[in-house]
Amino acid sequence: MLRRIDQFRQWHSLDEKRYCLVCGNLITGRQIQVTDGTHGSGPLRLNCPTEQCNSIPMDWVLPTDEILTRVERLAEEERKASALKPAAVTIGNGQTVHTDKSHAHFVSRLRRLAFHLKRHAKLSPLIPAGLEPPGGSAG
Repeated sequence: MLRRIDQFRQWHSLDEKRYCLVCGNLITGRQIQVTDGTHGSGPLRLNCPTEQCNSIPMDWVLPTDEILTRVERLAEEERKASALKPAAVTIGNGQTVHTDKSHAHFVSRLRRLAFHLKRHAKLSPLIPAGLEPPGGSAG
């Protein structure tokens, strides 16, 4: 089903990973949510499994070595920051407030990475040079 619905990239296995440019998470084909369209009668849709992420297959890219390295580095920095920072505080209205700026800094860096990758993905052709069909462009 994933192969049929994702028109942007090929899937060879449900264990393949994609990097979500919206939320910055690595996701696998097994994690991707398949939903019905309008009230169960519309076309099937694919959605990122990350809570509150509304990305679609167009927003998922193959994780290059560069992306994997950056994700690992950011995750390691977040682990270090979590170990050093004091616990978050819950205020009277039930909202959680982080007592330092490291969490906001990490989120900011992830957003910048996602923006950079999304911009790069828009500049890169979907079909690599030399693989166009005979007689011209694919689009």
